[in-house]
Amino acid sequence: MGSCEPSEPIAVAILAKAPVAGTVKTRLIPALGAEGAAKLHERMIERTVETAHAAAIGPVTLWVTPDEPHPYFIAAAERHRIALAHQPNGDLGARMLAAMAPGGHTIVVGTDCPVLMPAQLRLAAEVLREVEVVVFPAEDGGYVLIGSRQPQPALFVGMTWSTEEVMGETRRRLARLSLSWREPATLWDVDRPEDLARLRKAGLAKLLPAHDQAYR
Repeated sequence: MGSCEPSEPIAVAILAKAPVAGTVKTRLIPALGAEGAAKLHERMIERTVETAHAAAIGPVTLWVTPDEPHPYFIAAAERHRIALAHQPNGDLGARMLAAMAPGGHTIVVGTDCPVLMPAQLRLAAEVLREVEVVVFPAEDGGYVLIGSRQPQPALFVGMTWSTEEVMGETRRRLARLSLSWREPATLWDVDRPEDLARLRKAGLAKLLPAHDQAYR
C-alpha cells in the first residue's frame, strides 16, 4: 500500500447550510429560539472554518446550500480567503461525494462539532497519508469527518443518513471494499438542548447566543 508524500496538501471541504432562522438547528429552537439557533449555527460554521484554516493542511472550500449565497458565506469567504462551492441536490451522501469529486486527498467535515481542533484535523491528514480512509466517529453513531484519498461512491450511495447506524454501516462497507482505515478520535456534535450545557463545560460558551438563559 502506498502513501502520499508528507508535503502533499490535503483539501478540506466544509459542508454548511445557510444560517437562516427556522431552517437550521431546529431541535435547539425550544431552548434558544429560532434566531438564537441560527446564530449558534453561524458561529459553529465560523469556528469550523477557523479550525480548518488554522490546521493549514491544504486548501479549504466551503460547500454551501441553498444555491443563493447567504451574506454570511460571502463575508466568510472574503475574510478567510477560502473558496465557495454550491452543494448539489441529493442526500447527504451525494453532497459529500460531490465535495470529494474534484479529486486528490480530501477531508469532508460538517459544522456540528465545535470541539474539533486544528491539531485533530492535522492528525486526520497525517493518518490519511498512511491509510486509504480516515473517519472520526461521532458519539451519536454518525461521524464528524471522513477523509479519503479518492472518491469512494460505495461509502455514500444508498446510506440511510441521520441515524445511529451510520458509522456501523460505514465500517461494514469499508471492510467489504477492503479499504484500509483508521478512527483516530471520537467526538460529539451539538444537536440537542442537553448539548448546550456540554458546550459550556467545554469552554465554548462564547458560541452561545447572548440571550440564552437556560444554559447560563
